[in-house]
Amino acid sequence: MSELIKKQVTDAKALMDKAIDHCEGELQKIRAGKASAAMLDDIYVDYYGTATPLNQVGSVNTPDARTIVVQPWEKSLLGPIEKAIMEANLGVNPQNDGIIIRINVPPLTEERRRDLVKRAKGEAETGKIAIRNIRKDANEKIRKLKAEGVSEDEMKAGEHEIQKLTDAYIIKVDVHSEAKEKDIMTV
Repeated sequence: MSELIKKQVTDAKALMDKAIDHCEGELQKIRAGKASAAMLDDIYVDYYGTATPLNQVGSVNTPDARTIVVQPWEKSLLGPIEKAIMEANLGVNPQNDGIIIRINVPPLTEERRRDLVKRAKGEAETGKIAIRNIRKDANEKIRKLKAEGVSEDEMKAGEHEIQKLTDAYIIKVDVHSEAKEKDIMTV
């Protein structure tokens, strides 16, 4: 295989690694009945007029499996943090005691579990689509190499290599999705 094709395969692999990491991150944000600091990763707090990630204005801890504790660096942020958590619509109720914000994560109902499984499957499908798009782009780049003197056989070998990568990465997405599904459905 020519160096140009090897480079395309390596580039595609790097992009697919990023797609897997992104998919894992999105799946991690879906709560499975257990308290997780990652549940609050997408929450932004109004910090003196600037939308700032929650983990940059205070510490987020999980002292037990059902509780998340947010300790702001400044007491004046208790109200804005509480408001941001409420607006995030996570299905939890923050409790402000004047020093920290405590969030009790309720156990999931069967219906809510099914909704979360659907959401996890949606995230997995988004990950698969991203991987397929990377495959499509890589194959197009390989076909364009014909102008640079790459033979038909080398192009076919490169496309075959990209397809093997695609298949392997789609299996990885399925494994992550199934693990998350099992985690969500476990009472």
